Amino acid sequence: MFKFNIKQSISVKYHILFWLGYFIFNVVRWGSYFNDYWYSLKSNLIEFPIHIIVVYINVYILIPKLVLRKRYWSYLFWLIFMLAMVYMVRTGLNYVLVTKNIWPEAGNSGQFLELNHIVAVVLGELYVIGFVSAIKLLIDWSIEKQRNEELAKLQLSTELKYLRTQIQPHFFFNTLNNLYALTLTKSDNAPQLVIKISDMMQYVLYEVNSSKADLFEEINHINNFIDIARLRFNDSIEFETDITGNIEDIEVPPLLFLTFIENSFKHGLKNSEKVTVVMSFEVKGKDYLEFNLVNSFNSNSDITNEQGIGIANTKRRLNLLFGSNYVLETTIRDNTYNLFLKIPIR
Repeated sequence: MFKFNIKQSISVKYHILFWLGYFIFNVVRWGSYFNDYWYSLKSNLIEFPIHIIVVYINVYILIPKLVLRKRYWSYLFWLIFMLAMVYMVRTGLNYVLVTKNIWPEAGNSGQFLELNHIVAVVLGELYVIGFVSAIKLLIDWSIEKQRNEELAKLQLSTELKYLRTQIQPHFFFNTLNNLYALTLTKSDNAPQLVIKISDMMQYVLYEVNSSKADLFEEINHINNFIDIARLRFNDSIEFETDITGNIEDIEVPPLLFLTFIENSFKHGLKNSEKVTVVMSFEVKGKDYLEFNLVNSFNSNSDITNEQGIGIANTKRRLNLLFGSNYVLETTIRDNTYNLFLKIPIR
């Protein structure tokens, strides 16, 4: 049983328009050929219902059940059987209802079951079957391609949202640890830290609600994080920021750079009393943004195996967002950890 819905109704409308247009074209074409439009109209009224039945049997039954299941010999058998029936029914109806001359194209010499006449009718029917089936398959391919693209976009969006939900709790967990450390020492900086955390939570929970964020706001968000780190570690952190080029109206994936900043503090302060971090953003033309991060690094600590979920998620996000159209490089030299990231901004 077919379940009829609005989409199918729209589809039926286009089917009717197609066959109506094809019918009018055929009537005019053969009417002009024979210089007899009345004959052309009558013969096409006989032939088109047969065309429609045969085409739909081929498209909706034979191809799905035989061709797509690689039962080619069965398909060939039923196709030949249909063509034989088409010849018999079409020729018989034309003879009874339209004209006694069963093959006007050949003058008065055409005979029933004559080889040339059979070939002409079969080729004509194969043309209709092939033409309409090709249109149907092309439309199906286009719809399937669009559906797959939409599914891919949905999957990408879902995975990105999942990765972001992992990053945010990870970040706030670390920040609350900072607050906990200050409360243990009854530090006067604890109230300031609460305000900074509140500002950051407002940004993350309410202002970052799409796949893109304003770069200027992201830098402000990073500065809040740096202030929090300074409140906890006092004079242990030296931080510099350098911006080259116009960053207005530039949008980037939200919370992308913060993970790298966290990582630089984490490993810079490990087994060290002080860390120096230099962060820079440079706009390259209109297409790319380059991000450089350099922090002092204790060569006795192993950061390779301790990057944690934040860095792993960030790399995954970069792959999902940009494919191969980005550069992420890390190097260690002269007791400094260097990170370079280049991403498209258009």
